[in-house]
Amino acid sequence: MERTLILFKPDAVQRGLSGEILSRFERKGLKIAGMKLMQISQELAAKHYEAHKERPFYPGLVQFMTSSPVVALALEGIGAIATCRKLMGATFGSDAEAGTIRGDYGVSRSFNLVHGSDSPEAAERELGLFFPEGLVDYDYAAYNWIYDPVEELKK
Repeated sequence: MERTLILFKPDAVQRGLSGEILSRFERKGLKIAGMKLMQISQELAAKHYEAHKERPFYPGLVQFMTSSPVVALALEGIGAIATCRKLMGATFGSDAEAGTIRGDYGVSRSFNLVHGSDSPEAAERELGLFFPEGLVDYDYAAYNWIYDPVEELKK
């Protein structure tokens, strides 16, 4: 099983899309391992986006991400990172395919509703930043109806 961080950004929270976005991930078969509504501090935003510190968009990005609450979500599943990125769609809403979160709800280049880890290394780092208390581990009964153990073992 793989874990990933998803953030519902301030625009998603302020537009009342948190439930709709969450339901897409759940309907796909991803397990919630952590979830909280939180206000990102300047310090956390700086750590999270430190790779972009020298880019011209960095100050605006930090200002945006600290402007309003976000929902931090830890999701788990086989191939969770790739699955979540497909559900989110292309970075810019105007480029995202219909049927994706950004394709259905976004048009802006700046306000793109969701963040998702882009690699296992990034997920581990980001989950540590947003869930320093750790994640919840439990038996998820739905896995018995989502994954065929015979087929999954072949991968």
